[in-house]
Amino acid sequence: MKIENLKINGYGNLKNTEINFGDGINIIYGKNEQGKSTLLNYILNSFYGISKNKNKKEISDYKKFTPWVGEDFSGTLEYKLDNNKKYKIFRDFKKKKPKLYNENMEDVISDFNMDKTKGSEFFYEQTNVDEELFKSTFLVEQQSVKLDNANQQMLVQKISNIIGTGEDNVSYNSAMDKLKKKLLNEVGTKNSREKPINLLSRKIEEVNNELTELKNYENLKYEIDDKKSRIKNEIDLLEKKNKIANEYKNEKQKISEKYFLENEKIKLQENIQNENESKLFDLKSQEENIKNEELKILEKNSKVKNKISKLNKKIFFIFLLIILLNVLQFIFIKNRLINFIFLLTLPTVLIFYYFSKKNLKNKFENEKVAELKSKKNNLQSEKKLLEENANKLKEEIKKIKEKNNLENNLENENLKNKYKNSEIKDLIDSENLDEELSHIQNSLSGKKLQLHQYDLDKENIEPQLDNLSNLNETLENYREQYVNLMNKAQTIECAKEALSSAYEKMKSEVTPKLTNNLSNNISAITNGKYKKAMYNENDGLIVETENGKNVAANKLSIGTIDQLYLSLRLSMVDDLSSETLPIFLDESFAYFDNDRLKNILNYLYNQFKNRQIIIFTCSHREKQTLENENIPFKFIEL
Repeated sequence: MKIENLKINGYGNLKNTEINFGDGINIIYGKNEQGKSTLLNYILNSFYGISKNKNKKEISDYKKFTPWVGEDFSGTLEYKLDNNKKYKIFRDFKKKKPKLYNENMEDVISDFNMDKTKGSEFFYEQTNVDEELFKSTFLVEQQSVKLDNANQQMLVQKISNIIGTGEDNVSYNSAMDKLKKKLLNEVGTKNSREKPINLLSRKIEEVNNELTELKNYENLKYEIDDKKSRIKNEIDLLEKKNKIANEYKNEKQKISEKYFLENEKIKLQENIQNENESKLFDLKSQEENIKNEELKILEKNSKVKNKISKLNKKIFFIFLLIILLNVLQFIFIKNRLINFIFLLTLPTVLIFYYFSKKNLKNKFENEKVAELKSKKNNLQSEKKLLEENANKLKEEIKKIKEKNNLENNLENENLKNKYKNSEIKDLIDSENLDEELSHIQNSLSGKKLQLHQYDLDKENIEPQLDNLSNLNETLENYREQYVNLMNKAQTIECAKEALSSAYEKMKSEVTPKLTNNLSNNISAITNGKYKKAMYNENDGLIVETENGKNVAANKLSIGTIDQLYLSLRLSMVDDLSSETLPIFLDESFAYFDNDRLKNILNYLYNQFKNRQIIIFTCSHREKQTLENENIPFKFIEL
């Protein structure tokens, strides 16, 4: 693969910058702070995108390289793959998705996977190299080889790590020790005592013991809940029965009220009938009184008649006696005075008779008899009328009563039929519905009181139940923690197995190849001063000198260690990608002396003829050395 051209519209302190790259070695020259590192980051971000996350930096790349002036934060990069297919990337760094044009100027970015976090993975799919691998292998920065005496051992360890594990920041022994310590400190073992798994096991045991003691409360709760459920069902049934019974009572009462009004009307008519009967009785009494009065008058008149008859007889005998006496006196006495007296006596007797008879006649009550007779006739007429009305009214009352009784019985029967299949079927024939209702309500009150007592019982054990619930929750939490710890332990054990397996594979397959390449590279870079490099677990990295002596790497000079590290990085590039990716060297030779610089540049030129090499530098040493060695290169000045 080769980068052919790039054009920066705006990126960091670079603006309207265009660069054409050549094959082989390219020197990017610029003084400090002129944009070399910015250009290198532009290339990297064009391939992999720019991150807005800090990623353990003080400031994110997005904020760091956002142009200070202007809105444009974009650019292009043209490159050609080993199969001669050409592509041009256009990135607007404010957007996540780039555009990728082929030779026909078609945007083919949709042909590649789009990751939600990383963005388009077109470059990874083309090269099989992700960003981290690219930066750790194909990009060698100044800080990667810069080393002083105090940090010499660290770089030796890095070289040993690469040979042993394939990563410069991963040591097998250190990683294995860390995993073992992590397992012990973060989980624990059967033999440990105060580690998380041991403490958690004791807590689980304690909670289980408490739960066993509190199980009785839980069983009691279930018993109370069961009783409450049954009593609630009974209450529901009673309430339903009470409701239906009241409905039945109300409907029955409406029927009763309806016929009560009808009966009241009948009572009014019966009152009228009673009044008529009372009047009729009074009339009969009056009639009887008139009859009695008539009898009395007739008796009285009869007595008067007898008296008059007796008076007539008396007067007749007196008158005969006077006449007889007068005749006798006239015959025998012949006294005129006596005769005169006798003559005067007759008128007197006649006068007495007249007034006596008149007085007796005055005692006759014939008019009253007639009046009584008239009254009697009127009373008989009125009595007859009243008797007719009373009989008629009596008949009407009888018919109304029969009708009302029939309708009342029919409505009551319909009401009974309506409720005969309901919860109160046993009450509809009850003669005392109020008493039955009272019994239902008393039972309902009793059940509610019983339910309230169950609620109180449950309230009394609620603290224990809460404690039980909390303990169950705590136990579940502890068990979850225990499972997490066991999963963690299993994960760590898997990591240990994977690390051991990878380490063994590295030792058997990769390490020999790396050490062989390293030996060839260090021999070429040091001009034969060091012939061979090898690695073993006991002695670490060992270098064989030209006289055949083995020297521990940590005893070498800083410059030689730098050469070792760089050569090891370079020895790995051919095995990491099917594409011949460019090698980027950013101030990587700042601490090389002139001989080492000449050796490394010759090595790069001879070893990587088919690979583009881009060297970023702030000095002319690389340019002068290449010119002195007649090595072709392209010089680009920022």
